[in-house]
Amino acid sequence: MSIEVIKPGLASSIQDKGRQGYYHLGIPPSGGMDQRSLIAANLLLGNPEGAAVIECALMGPELRFTETRKVAACGAEMLPRVDGDSQPLNEVFEVPAGATLSFDFVRAGARLYLAVEGGIDVPERLDSRSTYALGSLGGLHGRTLQAGDSLALLPVHGKAINGRSLPDNLVPVFSRRYELRVMPGLYAHRLEPDSAKRFYQEDWSVASEADRIGYRMKGGSKLDFIQREPPFGAGDDPSNIVDACYPIGSIQVPSGSEPIILHRDAVSGGGYAMIGTVISADMDTVGQIQPHQKVRFVQVTLEQALAARARYQQVLEQLRNIP
Repeated sequence: MSIEVIKPGLASSIQDKGRQGYYHLGIPPSGGMDQRSLIAANLLLGNPEGAAVIECALMGPELRFTETRKVAACGAEMLPRVDGDSQPLNEVFEVPAGATLSFDFVRAGARLYLAVEGGIDVPERLDSRSTYALGSLGGLHGRTLQAGDSLALLPVHGKAINGRSLPDNLVPVFSRRYELRVMPGLYAHRLEPDSAKRFYQEDWSVASEADRIGYRMKGGSKLDFIQREPPFGAGDDPSNIVDACYPIGSIQVPSGSEPIILHRDAVSGGGYAMIGTVISADMDTVGQIQPHQKVRFVQVTLEQALAARARYQQVLEQLRNIP
């Protein structure tokens, strides 16, 4: 009852919904960067929505199944193939014993979530099977997958149905340009007024340094911070502050040059000013943006952010009620 990793892909790792309650100790939540797609893949199979899956970033793995299992692949558009024959995305299909599952190059989006009937069996660490590679915690040996790895599978509990698929209105739509809604941060007042305006008026490009820790942005104008005498405990960089906690989604701009959106493997605090935070409803979107694609930040109010979160929760409820 295992899956053999022939080729690991670019940065494939075991992820579930993440570990909660340890961020104050410096341990981030980890978990799928696109929670909606992870949950969708599991629910299609009848798995618990937080079962461990394989998160495949930009290039999928090549996997040999030692027993017949049904699977579902949701998220980025990487066409699955079983022994070379194409299979559907966002729909349950079967991989026979001895067959090889592989994926075409990504056409849209950045991360695909491969759920296997029953779920992947790796040890739970701090109430989660998610991989936090920077801390060598969770997943398989605390790292991304490697050729030669063997992934144990949990017993099948439900009765997955071949052909069960996501309704069209629940299939994610990808683009080459994105708008990310942002709540101004605790240190937004540190920006010069003109710089604060430009931050929301200009397009930014996702840099190649975009991973589970954070997404770096390039191409916009340098942001100027209001000059001041650095307080005791802060560094000399204009963007430095006395150390503070970082929420997931917060945006820091070291030296004012390249904004970084912190994601699910980010450190929990540090000495850079947070000028805003991408709202929780848009964090799945961040995880699906490819390098070099364009982003525009849009400032929203607390009421708008809460309304977006409520709509996101409604989508998850629709996933839970797929016939």
